[in-house]
Amino acid sequence: MRREGHWVNRPYRGNVVGTTEPHISTETKLKRIAFLSKRDRHKQFTSLMHLFNEDSLKDCFNQLDGRKAAGIDGVDKKQYGTVLNENIQLLMGRMKRMAYRPGPVRQTLIPKEGKPGAVRSLGISNLEDKIVQRMTQRVLESIYEPRFLDSSYGFRPGRVCHDAIRDMHNHLFRKEVRTVIDIDLKNYFGSIYHGLLEAILRLKIKDGRLMRYILRMFKAGVVGSNTKCNTQFLI
Repeated sequence: MRREGHWVNRPYRGNVVGTTEPHISTETKLKRIAFLSKRDRHKQFTSLMHLFNEDSLKDCFNQLDGRKAAGIDGVDKKQYGTVLNENIQLLMGRMKRMAYRPGPVRQTLIPKEGKPGAVRSLGISNLEDKIVQRMTQRVLESIYEPRFLDSSYGFRPGRVCHDAIRDMHNHLFRKEVRTVIDIDLKNYFGSIYHGLLEAILRLKIKDGRLMRYILRMFKAGVVGSNTKCNTQFLI
């Protein structure tokens, strides 16, 4: 706009496009969730599925170890990544339509170290399912990690069994302890009661769409290592 020989920085009347909001990364949103969860132990989260987007799923793909074995569909990281953008777009399309369904897990039995004749079951998911699982893990960790006790070590990010052994050794050295109890839960992950686990998750997760996908993961099933299935990807 010109006024008395000078240009004035003022928009014209009518349809005016506002300033663009700054892009907020998924990582920033996850940190915000962790902050809210730590601040309020009763905090409930009603909107979480927006965290599953093309950028966050690509990040999860990049975090996967390409040396790991393929699932029953036979697709590895290199194959999936040849047309990564197209595959992620297809995955997002199915997730938005609630059409994504995790494939069954390929079960492999591996020997237990130090226990002759004993084996443990290892489940190998399809690569695309690993991407969704990784993003689900990031969301759940943001919610629950801030609520865990500092004395908890199992399956927590940035913690390993050696940390637990070190802290236990320090505790035994400094305190008078007469009894140490060692408990090993047999087949824990193969015997979890899904109904109870679902009830625990629903206490904090009020996003129905995310819960539906988590329940689908519970029901994905297990097959032998020789089973094949049709792929849904562009490879």
